[in-house]
Amino acid sequence: MASSVVGRFAPSPSGRMHLGNVMSALLCWLSARSAGGRLVLRIEDIDPERSRDEYARFIIEDLRFLGLDWDEGEGAGGAHGPYRQSGRTLVYEEALRRLDAMGLLYPCFCSRAELHDVTRAPHASDGRLIYGGRCRNLNVQERAELSARRRPSLRLRVPDETIRFVDGLCGPQAQNLREECGDFIVRRSDGAFAYQLAVVVDDIAMGVTQVVRGRDLLDSTPRQLYLYRLLGARPPAYYHVPLLLAPDGRRLSKRERDLDLGALRARYGAEEILGRLAFLTGLRETAAPVEARALAETFSWSRVRRENLYLPEGLFES
Repeated sequence: MASSVVGRFAPSPSGRMHLGNVMSALLCWLSARSAGGRLVLRIEDIDPERSRDEYARFIIEDLRFLGLDWDEGEGAGGAHGPYRQSGRTLVYEEALRRLDAMGLLYPCFCSRAELHDVTRAPHASDGRLIYGGRCRNLNVQERAELSARRRPSLRLRVPDETIRFVDGLCGPQAQNLREECGDFIVRRSDGAFAYQLAVVVDDIAMGVTQVVRGRDLLDSTPRQLYLYRLLGARPPAYYHVPLLLAPDGRRLSKRERDLDLGALRARYGAEEILGRLAFLTGLRETAAPVEARALAETFSWSRVRRENLYLPEGLFES
């Protein structure tokens, strides 16, 4: 019987993949392949200011170099395309119409500077600002006056409700949408669709049943689960993997070109890179070179380290 697991790579082409991106991609690939599942490659180029075609090409080349193949998506075709978010605007517009018909959307005219004045206290752990609902109850005249001066974003009303789920690595999670998130943007003032909406709509359309991604996105999951419910779809299983940190505690960054695949491929073969990552994540006891398919034969989430990972000095050199 064929596996029901459908995983996905969903990289953003805002820079060359760095080692932390590769670690997440590897764990995503191993989780699906070890279960006999399928993989979709979707390029998340929804932000026109940050996305570049050349980086999308590098992503495809680098994944193929590492032996992390996919069954459907960018470069492979399939029944659920297009596989670039920039080509899926009609799908997102339809989702917005559905949400609007529920009476859940409203225009927000707050500028970035004003948001600092209308948000509530930052989240205790990460400095995240929580929208206080300034534009939630504007009347028709107020909206008309503000629309004449500024194009609004669209926000989704959230209930005073705690969303709970169990993450495959991080365990039980809970977040009150009103108190810890606030009404959130689903379309920006420049017309670009927000990540929260696009990722849910795409995962539903592409039949994704398992999402493996970095722990920095754990906090966004309750918003996405709320959207799944509103759109009448069953959510996937989530695995939020540890972040890979530089020895000094910094997060690896595409912007700073920390250990990106361009530099690494000039020094290491694919099996050497994978072997070192398997060692870091707890899948292997040594950093010896290894093929991706050999790792899939013994993969288990129970062996993956839960805590964020510090890159040892000398294990990789950029």
